[in-house]
Amino acid sequence: MVPMTADAIADGPVPDDAEELEEPREHTRLGQYRLVQRIGEGGMGVVHLALDRHGRAVALKVLRPHIALDPDARTRLAREVNSLSRVSSPFVAPIIDADVEGPRPYIVTRYVPGPSLDEQVAERGLLPPAELYRVAHGLAEALDAIHGAGVIHRDVKPANVLLVDGEPVLIDFGIAHVADDVRLTMAGLVMGTPGYLAPEVISGQDVTPATDWWGWAATTAFAAGGVPPFGRGAMSAVLARVAQGEPDLLAVDPRIEPLLYAALAPDPAQRPHHHEVVAALESYAHGAPATAAIEVRRVRPPTQVLAVVPTSVMQPAPPAAPAVAVAPTGPPVAPPAARAPAGPPVAPPAAPALVPPPPQWASAPAPVQPPPGYHQHLPAPAPVPGQVAGPVPESESDWDAARQGLGPYADPRIGRPSRAGTLLALLALLGSLSAAAPVVAAMALLGWIALARTADRSVTSLVMRRHERGARSSDVAVAVASSPWHLVVGTIGALLTAVLPLFVGLCALFATALVLGIASGADVSTGQTIPLVAAGIFAGLTAWWGPGGASLRRGSRSIVRGISPGETMRQVLAALLLVAAAGILAVTVTGDGATWWPRTTAPSWVDTTVPAP
Repeated sequence: MVPMTADAIADGPVPDDAEELEEPREHTRLGQYRLVQRIGEGGMGVVHLALDRHGRAVALKVLRPHIALDPDARTRLAREVNSLSRVSSPFVAPIIDADVEGPRPYIVTRYVPGPSLDEQVAERGLLPPAELYRVAHGLAEALDAIHGAGVIHRDVKPANVLLVDGEPVLIDFGIAHVADDVRLTMAGLVMGTPGYLAPEVISGQDVTPATDWWGWAATTAFAAGGVPPFGRGAMSAVLARVAQGEPDLLAVDPRIEPLLYAALAPDPAQRPHHHEVVAALESYAHGAPATAAIEVRRVRPPTQVLAVVPTSVMQPAPPAAPAVAVAPTGPPVAPPAARAPAGPPVAPPAAPALVPPPPQWASAPAPVQPPPGYHQHLPAPAPVPGQVAGPVPESESDWDAARQGLGPYADPRIGRPSRAGTLLALLALLGSLSAAAPVVAAMALLGWIALARTADRSVTSLVMRRHERGARSSDVAVAVASSPWHLVVGTIGALLTAVLPLFVGLCALFATALVLGIASGADVSTGQTIPLVAAGIFAGLTAWWGPGGASLRRGSRSIVRGISPGETMRQVLAALLLVAAAGILAVTVTGDGATWWPRTTAPSWVDTTVPAP
């Protein structure tokens, strides 16, 4: 084995092929550190016990070879270094050194010579009250320090909690997220461990400090019960239990079970503050009531004493009468099995005595059944409307691929923001455009329906193709080649589905003019601003929720998300749409009113056909 020197690592170029990056072996050098042995690993890197130049033990985390060449992975590692440098707490492993620019990126943190919380529980069982409070209190201190530095850990779980003399130390900021940074992961990518991902993360909401406090509560529940609070098994089933807020806390002490059940509520607003939970666990450690001053939701109904019927010994049943057989004509012949052997007569065997079952069998209690709503195994969640049906990912690789828009299970529209605010601003623009140029507004609505249906067909076709054949390098080329056909089909569908919205818009036009005329006592023309705005809005809502609206909704959200990928762009786009709507409406009101066709100010054909009331 040829050792790798520090100069060779520092001066060597970044390799172009992942095969040139071999896993560093034990007793080799990486920078100024000598690797001793591998002590842990994850999807992003491998952790080694190493010695610095003074012989002090450190924990050195190295990116895996196939990730080291990924610029995004290096950026994530640089963010980890930046995150750890902001935190100062005895309950957090501090950063000592780092090299994120070299051919083998790594970071060096304090070495914590203790088992992880899940290893401790596996060897010794659940934590007693005093140790449980000590661990929960230390982790709460660590999270307070982390959030005070503007950092969100995002992966609080038992495997990332090391114990040193009973004190917890939080490690592994590999997916930590600085609160004021732009998220660097792909849209829809969920990073973390199933069973310890907060419900708001699963539903695609923004990551907040409440995410870490939910993971802290799940970790505390694991330490108190000795089993994962949301069970094991298929990832889809575990995430369904998390989303529905149904943890398995049967192994937890009933005195703190309601407390932990409340801390794991799906809605962050329903969870008690972590200071209250820590204070309750302190009372529990001293033998005092844990939830006297905290409003919690109960997981099980109060226990009731049931009357037990005393056990009685049953009398043995009388012997059955022997069967009488009619002998055939002729001398009786004994069957072979009934012929007695030569010798003295043998008495027939005595009938076996009836022995009643042991008393402990009769008095054993019936197995306890969980109350309604307290499920240990929940079915997979119902399919989302518009979601392409397919098999559910069971393995980690399939699930990761699905989140990244790859593999046969992928649908890039799942879990994405709905962009409701931007779409409402777009509806306001349609209403103001209807007041200024009704015919142009109708044509714009028709064009938008055709474009949205085309986008929806394109994405659905890609998802179905990957569902049947898997992800291929030719997917983009096939999608581009099939775009004209999708446009033709989308336009035909738009023409067919736009009939009802336009009809509803005309009805709203006449109805609004009639109502305003009756209310004001004056003649209200159908060409005035308010009836036209109402016509445009009702036409848009009918197209959105009417026949064929599912494709319009999916396609519209995909288009809006594509042109406004970030939160800032979303706000800018919504503001521009509202400003445009207000400007068009202001010009229409202060000008000559609606223009049914460009450069035409003739009376409305609607007024000519149907006089105003």
